[in-house]
Amino acid sequence: MNPDSITSVGRVPHGSSDDPTLLDFSANINPRIPSGVKEVYHDALEQSGTYPPDDYPDYRRAAADYVGCAPDEVTPTPGGLAAIRLTIELTVSAGDSVLVPFPSFGEYVREVRLQGATPKFVPYDSVFATNPADHALVIVCNPNNPTGDACDADELRRYASQCRDAGTPLLVDEAFLGFTEQESMAGHPGVIVARSLTKLFGLPGLRAGFAVATGTVGDRLEIARRAWTLGTPAATVGAYSMGCAEFIAETRRRVREERTRMRDALVGRFDVHRSNAPFLLLDVGDRDPHAIVRTARERDVAIRDATTFRGLDSHVRVAVRLPDENDRMLDILSDV
Repeated sequence: MNPDSITSVGRVPHGSSDDPTLLDFSANINPRIPSGVKEVYHDALEQSGTYPPDDYPDYRRAAADYVGCAPDEVTPTPGGLAAIRLTIELTVSAGDSVLVPFPSFGEYVREVRLQGATPKFVPYDSVFATNPADHALVIVCNPNNPTGDACDADELRRYASQCRDAGTPLLVDEAFLGFTEQESMAGHPGVIVARSLTKLFGLPGLRAGFAVATGTVGDRLEIARRAWTLGTPAATVGAYSMGCAEFIAETRRRVREERTRMRDALVGRFDVHRSNAPFLLLDVGDRDPHAIVRTARERDVAIRDATTFRGLDSHVRVAVRLPDENDRMLDILSDV
């Protein structure tokens, strides 16, 4: 991180509400968690009187099985954003140019600027048409947040090879890929994958994730990460959750079916972006998106003001939750 850049970089707005009286559609979190998590957490808490093993063998094996890579290619991190920061810190220097998609996750820009580097903005669906050679790093969000588009797998692999030939690392943020059937890019040469356990497993407060990279980049990630980067409860619950195959399959099915049902109900009233993620981006047209957010909050529902994303000025984003909760949100949107 470049100390001279810190005072010129602000915080980034996010969804999520800590108000327990609100039904939260502003953050894209699974409202369910795997069965057995509470017991696993309790047992892990009892083991927290000593430091965890710094090599995290169980967590690495679970993560490797989860995304399809070798355990020694996994670097544990306290959440997906920590994996993103670690990657940018190791690949980007002051004065560098970084190819950043938009509209997309706002923390990419913040982390690039904290390094004293310059984000080169490109529409998220045009990244694969760019030449990576002139950049220190290229970032891809798959599926993209806030639009929900998943990358074409063949195009992503082709572009990853192009980045490798150019000597430019490719960071693929797969925070929402677990909701899809698409294979991870974990283990692909020249690619750094950032994964979060926050979204799919409904555990945002646990702060567990990981990065995956091969070769020298993977070695550098492992050397640079902090010691004891995960607490014992986070590592133990994270490893357990990644092995819950039935839970993952059921979540994918529910989100897919509910997303389709919600989209069908909203099309015609809003321009609804097609999505492969657990959320839908709505263009509200000439209506005031801020007023829609306020109206929902008055009815104890939080939805995301998506005008905070670069390039969006008439949009809100809503998560896909449980059927009865989705019905409540649809009722509100039918009145605005």
